[in-house]
Amino acid sequence: MKKSFRFIIFCLSVLLISDSTVFANEPSGLVESIAAAIKAGNSKELAKYLGPTIEIILPESEGTYSKAQAEMIMKDFFARYTPVSFVVNQKGNSAGGAQFIIGTYKNKSSNLNVYILLKPVSNQLMIQQMHFEAD
Repeated sequence: MKKSFRFIIFCLSVLLISDSTVFANEPSGLVESIAAAIKAGNSKELAKYLGPTIEIILPESEGTYSKAQAEMIMKDFFARYTPVSFVVNQKGNSAGGAQFIIGTYKNKSSNLNVYILLKPVSNQLMIQQMHFEAD
């Protein structure tokens, strides 16, 4: 019992230490800027962080779109599902410099789980995937 407790404490410590260094290479405020654009329902601001092509999954549609198409789709989504709040629950990185954001998007009638994948494009992190899925 005591060994398993120590192991759990060790694992949590490693996670906390790695979490503080995960975003060392992240441009200052990138996650916060993306979160602010989503919370405000501002597709134009969100488009600044979109890659050349983006996979989008929404409650009523899904597909792969160009940056311009994705901006219009998100504008329509924000109009239909006007945001009340958006909270980042977790962020991290994976191999190859990819990073992710997991959050909760609330509108007047529902909560949606949000998954965003960012990948480096020309040495800049850009959104490659956005999933807004029902709880």
